[in-house]
Amino acid sequence: MWFFEAVASGFQYPTDPGRIQWFRILFGTVLTARFALSFGQGGWDRFAPGSLSLHLAEQRFGPRPAHLLAGVYRPALIIRTIAALTLAAGLAPRLSLLIVLTGTAMELLYLKSPNAVRYTLLTGTCLLLAGDLGHSLTIEHDPSTANTWAQCLIVLITTDIYWNSAWQKLRSPQFRSGLYLAQWIHTYTQVRDQLPHRRFQYAVPGLIRQHTGNLTHRDVRFWHVVAITAIAAEIALPPALLIAQTMPYAVAAGITMHAAFTCLKPRQLVTFSGLTTGTYTVFAT
Repeated sequence: MWFFEAVASGFQYPTDPGRIQWFRILFGTVLTARFALSFGQGGWDRFAPGSLSLHLAEQRFGPRPAHLLAGVYRPALIIRTIAALTLAAGLAPRLSLLIVLTGTAMELLYLKSPNAVRYTLLTGTCLLLAGDLGHSLTIEHDPSTANTWAQCLIVLITTDIYWNSAWQKLRSPQFRSGLYLAQWIHTYTQVRDQLPHRRFQYAVPGLIRQHTGNLTHRDVRFWHVVAITAIAAEIALPPALLIAQTMPYAVAAGITMHAAFTCLKPRQLVTFSGLTTGTYTVFAT
């Protein structure tokens, strides 16, 4: 398996630089979409005078730093979106990546649950360590050691994300039993008409709501099977992605799993799901 050979060789094992270059394109594309979405649903007006977000920033950082943050916020939204687009297009990719990471790190100052931000920063830093990010949309395939270190790091990070997520789910009796998912779908079914921006925030199909959203014993059993399947998939996906024979099936399973969970919270999970499935490109040499 190439990953272990790369580690054993001190990361001098030649890999296909196109794997990282493809991920750079996907990384930039996902972040362009994420940054563009951040303009809507009040994102542009964050830190407006008299807003709650500005008040909370003043309490956290003090008046002067908070107003400095408010002053650079809108220009930063524009600049980082342009940088994400140029990163995907391969125009000055390293400079574009630095700007994207800086613009992403800004979100740590005001988001309550910035898990997607941390994952973006981790994978983006790995990209920054790559020796050959490529230029424009050209993909190179001549084996070299330029991207071996970065490629191994991304594989490690994604594997840790999956296995840590599986471990957390295994430790939760409510999730394992299916009760958590059953309660979530039931609650959403009851209150969906009262939720703001529900077309953008949630995308649970009507068939799922109708047949598995009633909190019956049958529903809980169904979501128990879904929960166990998700845990098993998160455990099996990393090694399956590294094996050439099983990789196509693992990619299909991973995309299906992420698509299903993204339906629960599209805007919140689109970045994580997009970047995680994007890392599948680096699992092969």
